[in-house]
Order: sequence, then structure tokens, then C-alpha cells
Amino acid sequence: MAATLTEKAIKQAIADRITALHDKDIAGVMASGAPGFVSYSLAPPLRNSAGKAGLEAWFATWDGPIGYELRDLKIVAGDQVAFTHALVHMTGRKIDGEAVDLWFRQTLGLKMFRGAWKIIHGHDSTPFYMDGSFKAAVDLRP
Repeated sequence: MAATLTEKAIKQAIADRITALHDKDIAGVMASGAPGFVSYSLAPPLRNSAGKAGLEAWFATWDGPIGYELRDLKIVAGDQVAFTHALVHMTGRKIDGEAVDLWFRQTLGLKMFRGAWKIIHGHDSTPFYMDGSFKAAVDLRP
């Protein structure tokens, strides 16, 4: 089944955000979000509202570009709102030399804003082991 024009536009909006994350382009990441953007990211706190300052601090922990690949992207869209879900593979090297190779789940809520799809809600999550350790299951692969 061919992707609709709406699905293509949403995929492009997400691709633009991924490119900005890869390049550590703060303005590009910020431009992908709608006014009132809310993020439930992997890092504390429970709801992230650090915005530009938070991105600057996070990007500073990376040595070089950030690998950020989506797998199994699914889109459900109306005229004004949409949501997507996918698995994300994040890779790269931190400034302390740690190699990052992490899979996690992502759900995005998007809203049509001034003729363009913008992310209004982002939720990233990593499963945890329910064996009493409550450790993040960062060793999982699809």
C-alpha cells in the first residue's frame, strides 16, 4: 500500500528531527517540536522540560555524531493530529569513551501547526527486568 501524502509528510518531519539529533543541531531539534512540546525521555526526571539547555547538556556528552535509526515505524494520522510508534537504535560514543548501542521504544504525537507536522509529545522507554532487580533491559535487540 502506498504511503499517503500525510504519511510522507510525517515521515519527513521525523527524518528531519533524526538528522538534527545525529548532527547535534539544537535549532533543528527545537524546530521539530510544536509549542507546548512535552517529552518523556529516557533520562530523568519523569517529564523533561529542559528544552534547549537540556539538549546542549546532552549533546555535550557525545563524542561525534549520534546514530539514531528507526525500525518498524507505524503511523496513524488524521487531518490535524497523528501518532507514531517505532523501535529506535541509538549508537555512538560518549566523551568518556563509552560505546552506546541501545534499542528503545518510542511513541510520538504530532500536530499540524501552521501547515507543517510538528511533534507535540514524545515518549521514549526501555523495558526493565521484572525479577526484582528493576534494572533497565538495555541488552534487548529486536
